[in-house]
Amino acid sequence: MSHDNENIMIILSSPSGVGKTTITKKIQQKYPNIKISVSHTTRTPRSNELEGVDYNFVSHKEFKKLIIDNKFYEYAKIYGNYYGTLKKNVDDMVIKNDIIFDIDWQGTKQLSKFENLNLIKIYLIANNKEELKDRLIKRNQNTKDEIDKRFNSFDSDIKHWNDYDFIIINKNLEVCFKQIENIIFNFKEKKTTFFQTFQ
Repeated sequence: MSHDNENIMIILSSPSGVGKTTITKKIQQKYPNIKISVSHTTRTPRSNELEGVDYNFVSHKEFKKLIIDNKFYEYAKIYGNYYGTLKKNVDDMVIKNDIIFDIDWQGTKQLSKFENLNLIKIYLIANNKEELKDRLIKRNQNTKDEIDKRFNSFDSDIKHWNDYDFIIINKNLEVCFKQIENIIFNFKEKKTTFFQTFQ
């Protein structure tokens, strides 16, 4: 399917615990025309997550069938579970809305292969690794093993900065949110064609 309209697809990636899910939700609340792409996943829901709102929760068997049938724009296996973006959901949504994706570098690489998608790729990082570990512990959603796994994947995650158009260091959530707003606005105005790092 061709996406010839002006609607854009914003990719927001980061190591775990940097705040991308919070920012994604803030963007959607302020801009009703920007819809969050709801991924399919095989992991079990957390207590605060809703089917169809946070994720579409499916079995490993269902997910593998969707892979075989070539139904995903992108999918990845992360910490033992699959996550993926269904083509049909995106194609239907982008006709009337901009879309924001909360996905990792693996998904970004796959989405970037589709030249017909109007993508802008933003990568969020924490100030430093110690701050990241503090955030993961304070978040209180993960076991110690999961925190260690996510923390230890930080170094491999940040090797993929080059795949993104913008890098933002999230020292302050409000400042970070404003920077992302400016990027989106400028991109819509077709003013940003350069790589930039915000400090």
